Amino acid sequence: MFVPVVDSNQRPLMPTTPSRARRWIKQKKATPFFRKGVFCVRLNVEPSNRNYQPIAIGVDPGSKREGFTVKSKAHTYLNVQTHAVDWVKDHVKTRRNMRSSRRFRNTPCRQNRKNRLRNKPRLTPSTKARWQWKLRICKWLTSMFRVTVFVVEDVKAKTWKGAKKWNKSFSPLEVGKNWFYSQLEQLARLETKTGNETYELRQSLGLKKSKNKLSNKFDAHCVDSWVLAFLYTEGHDKPDNTELIEVIPLEFHRRQLHRLQHQEGHIRPRYGGTISAGFKRGSIVKHKKYGFCYVGGWLESPTKKDPQRKTISLNSFATGKRLTQNALPSDCKFKAYSSWRIVTADKSA
Repeated sequence: MFVPVVDSNQRPLMPTTPSRARRWIKQKKATPFFRKGVFCVRLNVEPSNRNYQPIAIGVDPGSKREGFTVKSKAHTYLNVQTHAVDWVKDHVKTRRNMRSSRRFRNTPCRQNRKNRLRNKPRLTPSTKARWQWKLRICKWLTSMFRVTVFVVEDVKAKTWKGAKKWNKSFSPLEVGKNWFYSQLEQLARLETKTGNETYELRQSLGLKKSKNKLSNKFDAHCVDSWVLAFLYTEGHDKPDNTELIEVIPLEFHRRQLHRLQHQEGHIRPRYGGTISAGFKRGSIVKHKKYGFCYVGGWLESPTKKDPQRKTISLNSFATGKRLTQNALPSDCKFKAYSSWRIVTADKSA
């Protein structure tokens, strides 16, 4: 895998090989750093030249998994498979049910406000979250590579004549993708291709696509994103780099008044939010015992010596599972903010 390079002003340059990057670091010509989980180098000297090759990013959208490929005519720099944000709809439904139940309780509450968004052009929360996630990934990639063109497989849904309910269910998808395209055009040139065009080119190149859509192998989704990028870079007609990284977004819960169910003594503790004992949730920290991990929720754990004592949860990057629920904030050293975790896909998977 190639190493992204930026200059002293954080402007992306052409990527380099790992051996050359190590030599630059050893000679103090470059400084290593991580950008959202990807190893990069920042030049401390003026580059010898600023010649650029056209770089394309192929985007293969999906309902569960999505593929992104960064490619030039000479090399395939990076393959990324992401997990789609698919939990917003359930969160909005839970919020609606909680608000409805509070209005029927025998407790003082404010009067319900009218729907101020009615008859106004907008994206539904679940659809907006999905397209915003794709845009965040594209912006992340453009911060490391000098992108010339985005090639996106156009998402289209077949509409049925006279079926108002069926056609209406796909209208947010059409509105969402148009918003996404308008945002991409502000970053670089945009090209769209239909699924049939992607299929025909994949067949002509002799590439096969896996039927297992949830697989973390190259031929599940990144093969299509590679084909899309090949359309505008050409060069080698076989993928020279099939390694990929998985990007899994972290599921955060908005701040709620209290939990859904009360505890003993009819106590409903507060729930949700983005701050855990001074740390922003998802932040990368280094713990004395557990090493590098990310911050989850927090608990009030008062003691006689410290009635205001709080502990935080730490989660593993590899699995996302909770390592501990009783970590002291003083034992954690903040490293970076993050809202997703990156896993290097297993070649044997």
